[in-house]
Amino acid sequence: MALVNEHFLKLSDNYLFADIAKKVNAFKVSHPQTRVISLGIGDVTQPLCPAVVSAMHKAVDEMASGDTFRGYGPEHGYDFLRDAILKNDYVARGIHLDKDEIFINDGAKSDTGNIGEIVRWDNSIGVTDPVYPVYIDSNVMCGRAGVLENGKWSNVNYLPCTAENNFSPELPDHRVDMIYLCYPNNPTGTVLRKEELKKWIDYALKNDTLILFDAAYEAYIQDEDIPHSIYEIKGAKKVAIEFRSYSKTAGFTGVRCGYTVIPKEVTAVTLDGKKRIQLNPLWNRRQCTKFNGTSYISQRAAEAIYSAEGKAQVRETVAYYMGNARIMYKSLKQLGLEVFGGENAPYLWVKTPGNSSSWKFFEDLLYSAGVVCTPGVGFGPSGEGYIRFTAFGNREDCEEAMTRIKHWMGRDKE
Repeated sequence: MALVNEHFLKLSDNYLFADIAKKVNAFKVSHPQTRVISLGIGDVTQPLCPAVVSAMHKAVDEMASGDTFRGYGPEHGYDFLRDAILKNDYVARGIHLDKDEIFINDGAKSDTGNIGEIVRWDNSIGVTDPVYPVYIDSNVMCGRAGVLENGKWSNVNYLPCTAENNFSPELPDHRVDMIYLCYPNNPTGTVLRKEELKKWIDYALKNDTLILFDAAYEAYIQDEDIPHSIYEIKGAKKVAIEFRSYSKTAGFTGVRCGYTVIPKEVTAVTLDGKKRIQLNPLWNRRQCTKFNGTSYISQRAAEAIYSAEGKAQVRETVAYYMGNARIMYKSLKQLGLEVFGGENAPYLWVKTPGNSSSWKFFEDLLYSAGVVCTPGVGFGPSGEGYIRFTAFGNREDCEEAMTRIKHWMGRDKE
């Protein structure tokens, strides 16, 4: 008899964004005359840049010829892409890594969800609250999160990010084995400056803590004193694993490519405390067993991002989305709403007016204005009373959505 992994039964029936899609689809059925504008789910809308498209066409042509055809690729990624990553994302910032410390993947979501396989199931974890749901759900699946009690998991240390602490989490007052950090942050759109991030590195070094750092939105950073990589902080290579993605950087949500950095200095200890084990070779072993590698075509597409043309084109796309963020930020502030983020990230974190719950405001906005947001409580307990907007829509839709919200709130009559 096969026994089910009962940890899966602890999860809610639907992923947050599946719940949103279900509610939006129900609205569309009952209101077929309304054109829904989605500013909720963070999918991109702008097409791939020309340099990427050209590289993909060339790669497809190579696959059509016996002389240049590629079969199975290396599980850790082709050297041409890892070389480009080293040169442009790290050496250019004074960070020195080895090529075999970089693992190409099919997007940050996969690796942030799977990284827990190389450490013990009973490690304690810490997450900023609100938080990207995958961090917690993937730990629930293996039993690491414990049991759900009053909306919180028993083995998860929640680090509240609220307006009161300027959405900058306080260090735990005790030792935590693993801590997830995402900056620029999803969902709040806030950032950590170097002096703030250094506090986390110092904590990790002192407490022998592993930091899992999601930098999927680093391309949206506008301020020079905000770190793009955790390895800009001295000592980080001893305690941190970094995740990157081309999904939002270059519109790869449908292409699928990203990478994870695991320095050889990062270690974990055996249960008896007698040996320290490098995590880099463990992850390599895991990938060689469970991952077929990212497609050659996708990796050639990612390499093109680092060409002179690709860099300029990607910057143009990022600027387009940040233009949307500025429009939304200004409009929402003019309506008297409390708005956070949107300056160094493509997300805006908005306080619901009148102490409305997140889901109630979501439904009011959908049914009154035909605009979709993301309920903040879906990201964790501290997200209650907030909603998230994304800047990844088309400019016309972004402007139309702000006009609708203004009309709904009655400010267009002033």
